Amino acid sequence: MAEQNYEKWEDVYRRGGEGPYPWDLGRPRDFLVQLLEKGMIEGDRALDTCCGLGTNGLYLAEKGFNVTGIDISEKAVKIANRRARKTRKTENINFKVQSFMDMDFEPGSFDFVLDIGCFHHVAKEDRQQFIENIRRVLRPGGRYLLMCFSDRMGPAWNHFSEQQLRGLFSGHFNIMILEEISSVEGDGVTRYFYVSLMERSSK
Repeated sequence: MAEQNYEKWEDVYRRGGEGPYPWDLGRPRDFLVQLLEKGMIEGDRALDTCCGLGTNGLYLAEKGFNVTGIDISEKAVKIANRRARKTRKTENINFKVQSFMDMDFEPGSFDFVLDIGCFHHVAKEDRQQFIENIRRVLRPGGRYLLMCFSDRMGPAWNHFSEQQLRGLFSGHFNIMILEEISSVEGDGVTRYFYVSLMERSSK
């Protein structure tokens, strides 16, 4: 099934190179900037899952985080690391090739995990393991910022309702914010997403 073909992303980035891509705005996401400015994201160790070309990870590095970015695409990671060298942020950022299903980080390695459009590409049968992986690598009280497709765009295997997201995540995280947004994406198309800020529960 197409939604399970994680390896396809290498082909996507090899064909597309530096982009543009619908999911990469060429700037950090507004809600990420706003949450940082409000002090709702703290700590200094951040993980950017499905980092792509590194746009949001580089922003976190500029704000003082020590950032690890992972992506399954070797091509995307090469471009992200090249961008990091250009911005001279290589001392506090490391983009590397790794699947979100095979995170080898120690428990509690990160204060913050960023997920801009990663979870909605996780196959149904892998969702529980993915969520457990995110929780494991976060320290107690660490925060997870999720952006995923909303079912306002119509039925699909990876379009979610608020109820679905609460059901999937509330057993592992305290949901602080869960709201629907619209966004004009990099291809000029308006899409609908849920954005959620969650805190790792201590249980």
